[in-house]
Amino acid sequence: MAKNVLGTDLQACSLVPLTGWFRDGCCRTGADDEGLHILCAQVTAEFLQFSKARGNDLSTPHPEWDFPGLQPGDRWCLCVARWNEARAAGYAPPVVLEATHMSVLEFATLEELREHAVEA
Repeated sequence: MAKNVLGTDLQACSLVPLTGWFRDGCCRTGADDEGLHILCAQVTAEFLQFSKARGNDLSTPHPEWDFPGLQPGDRWCLCVARWNEARAAGYAPPVVLEATHMSVLEFATLEELREHAVEA
């Protein structure tokens, strides 16, 4: 089983809306996932606006992709680079450590993640 940034078993990020590169609720990655969707975030209105301004509109529904659009408070597997970009700009959404894949530690320290942690 995959591990999270705390070294324990990776927990599901969200089943409603269904997230993850494999759409199984977990922030795991595969060979085709160039963005590394491995960080479980609880999105905020500010982050959704930031992401939309950067060209990734996560709030507009896309039924053709079975994507309901995210609302503040939803949990979603984000690209780790987008989260780092948002953090640098002051818009990082809270992180669910138990549902964030251990590979995120290659891009952010556990201390940085803990500064933005939210309860699972």
